[in-house]
Amino acid sequence: MKNNLLAMSVLIVAGCSSAPPTIQEGPNAEVSYDGLHVIDNSIFKLAWADPDVDFSKYDKIMSGGAFLEYRAVKKSSSTRARSSDSEFYIDDKNRERLKEELSTIFKEELAKSTRFTMVDAPGEDVLMIRGGLHDIVSFVPPELMGRGDIYLRSVGEITLVLEAVDSRSNEVIFRAVERRAAESHGAMRSNSVTNWSEVRRLIRRWATKLREGLDAIPEG
Repeated sequence: MKNNLLAMSVLIVAGCSSAPPTIQEGPNAEVSYDGLHVIDNSIFKLAWADPDVDFSKYDKIMSGGAFLEYRAVKKSSSTRARSSDSEFYIDDKNRERLKEELSTIFKEELAKSTRFTMVDAPGEDVLMIRGGLHDIVSFVPPELMGRGDIYLRSVGEITLVLEAVDSRSNEVIFRAVERRAAESHGAMRSNSVTNWSEVRRLIRRWATKLREGLDAIPEG
């Protein structure tokens, strides 16, 4: 089993943990449905990797696209939310903006890589990065007529699923899953500017984790 595991890439970020990330091995290792092994002490909440892949052979990355999935929240025809409501429908305009923010921020961060070159075509040395936001839910009520200011601690929650894929074989060799709230340190006044600022901050955090981890892969 190779020593150059994904623990030397997406998982190694200075100061991220007191214990080094390690991939589980042996008969008691937790293995995913597609044969990836659980990584302990990952910088992501959950992570799995192929223990037999030498990640140092890759020096290029390409985008594999993204998928957005929303929690099934009933769309209301009223602009007035009930006091018992805690989750709200995300309209088409904001769904499209979220997709654009996700794509823009990840491209910006990956372009900063000092280890990888961004390319548009598969190759033996190309790692394809793809991801998705799942179970997206908004805690932001719709515009309310005649109401006072609204203060929120969290504007919503999102589950990120990231995958690193061999661009030639299309084999998934790493997967990370993490659910986070887009939140401030205290209650904040809810408006379009502050809400999107928190969403972008969360996406940037994930994108930076990925880019710093990729840059930690030793060159072959």
